[in-house]
Amino acid sequence: MSDSVNVEPSGPLRGELRVPGDKSISHRALICNALAEGEAQITGLLDSADCRSTIACLRQWGVEFKETGDRLIVRSPGQSAFHPAADTLDCGNSGTSIRLLTGVAAGLPFRSDFDGDASLRQRPMRRVLDPLAQMGASVSDANTAPYWVDGSNETLQGFNGEIAVASAQVKSCIVFAALRANQPSRIVEPGPSRDHTERMLIAMGADIEVDGPAISVRPGATLQPQDVQVPGDVSAAAFWMIAAAMVPGSEILLPNVGVNPRRTGVIDVLRDMGAQIDLTNQREMSGEPVADIVVRGSQLRSTVIDGDTVVRAVDEIPALAVAAALAGGVTEIRDAAELRVKESDRIATTSALLQAMGIQIDEWSDGMRIFGGNLRGATVDSHGDHRLAMAAAVAALAADPESGPTTINGASAVDISYPTFWQDLHQLRHVPV
Repeated sequence: MSDSVNVEPSGPLRGELRVPGDKSISHRALICNALAEGEAQITGLLDSADCRSTIACLRQWGVEFKETGDRLIVRSPGQSAFHPAADTLDCGNSGTSIRLLTGVAAGLPFRSDFDGDASLRQRPMRRVLDPLAQMGASVSDANTAPYWVDGSNETLQGFNGEIAVASAQVKSCIVFAALRANQPSRIVEPGPSRDHTERMLIAMGADIEVDGPAISVRPGATLQPQDVQVPGDVSAAAFWMIAAAMVPGSEILLPNVGVNPRRTGVIDVLRDMGAQIDLTNQREMSGEPVADIVVRGSQLRSTVIDGDTVVRAVDEIPALAVAAALAGGVTEIRDAAELRVKESDRIATTSALLQAMGIQIDEWSDGMRIFGGNLRGATVDSHGDHRLAMAAAVAALAADPESGPTTINGASAVDISYPTFWQDLHQLRHVPV
C-alpha cells in the first residue's frame, strides 16, 4: 500500500463490521499470561505492530508463543524463571509495551534495557521510573527512552500513595511491580483510568482488591494461566461510530465490542451530541462487558468534553474533535493536557488537521475550542500517529462532496493499532478493495 491514501466524501455507511481485538486487553492478555507458569490460549488477539512489540520483548525473557489458527498459545516458564534479554527490549511505537513491561522488569533479578522508535523516545517516562525508584528498583536517570531498569537488589518495597497522572499505563506498571514486592502496596488513582489489568490479574488469582480509586496489592499469590477471548476494540469502533453518526442515512452494526465503563466515554460524548447509539446483546466475555453496537446517522450538536470524561475517552479525542467539527455550535475540550504527550501532540496535530479542512479552532494548553462548520477535502498528514490518520479518514468521509477527496499522507500509521482499517473503510462504503 502506498503511504498516501485518497478518501472521497461518502454517502451513507451501511452494513456490519467486526473491529479488531481490543489493543489494551491484547497487551495485558500477553503480559499477564507470561507472568504465570504454564499455557494459555488467546483468541481474537489484535495483530498489530504494537502487540508484536510486546510479544518480541516477552520472547527475549523466555516466553514462547505459537499461532494456531485464530488462536495464539502462550507458553511461559513463569516470571521467576525469566532470563536476561540478549538485546535491548525494542518496544517500537508502543507506549503500552514499554510502560507495562518496565513494571515487570522492576521485579526481575537482572537489568533490562528499553528503547523504541523516534516517536516513543519523545514520550515521558519519569512517570513510571520515579514510582519504581521509590519502591527500591534501580533505574536510569533518563527522562525518556532509551533507559534501563534493574531489580537485582531484590529489595522491592511496596508502593503507597497517589500516582501523578490518571493513566492506566502508569497504574499497571506499578501493579506489576507490586506483585513482586516484599510488602503490600496501595495505589490511589487521581481519575478513573481503564481497569483491564486489575480485572485480568484478579481472575488469574492475584491478591488484589479495588475500592473506588484505591487498588491494594498483596504480593505472593501464584498466578494461574487464563484463556482469554479478546473483545472488539471500542477505540477502533469509535471511528465507525463517529463516521456513521456524521453521515446522514448511515446505519452500521459493530458486533462483539468491549464496553468496559472505563472505556465508554466516547459513547457517552456522542450521545450527548445527539448520536443514535444502541447497545444490544450485552454480556460478559473473559470478565469484560461486551455488546453489539448499532449506530445511525443523526444531526450532531456541540458539547463540552472535560474532567473524568477525558480520561475515559482519551484515545478517542481526535475522532471526537472531527464529530465536533460537523456539529452545530461550539464544542470545548478541556483537561486534556495528556494529549500533548501521545504518539503525536494530539492537540496540535488534531487542530492542524481540522484547520486544513476548513474548521475554525482555538487551541490552548489542555484542549481546544472547535467551531462547527463544513469540512472540505484537503491534503493532511498523520504525523506518524495512527489515531490521527483514522480521524482524518473519518473527516474526509463527511467532507463537502464538491470539495473533492482528502489526501492522507503517512496512511500506514494505522498498522500500529488497526492494520485492516483501509479495507474496512472500503467495505462500509461498498467499494471493492
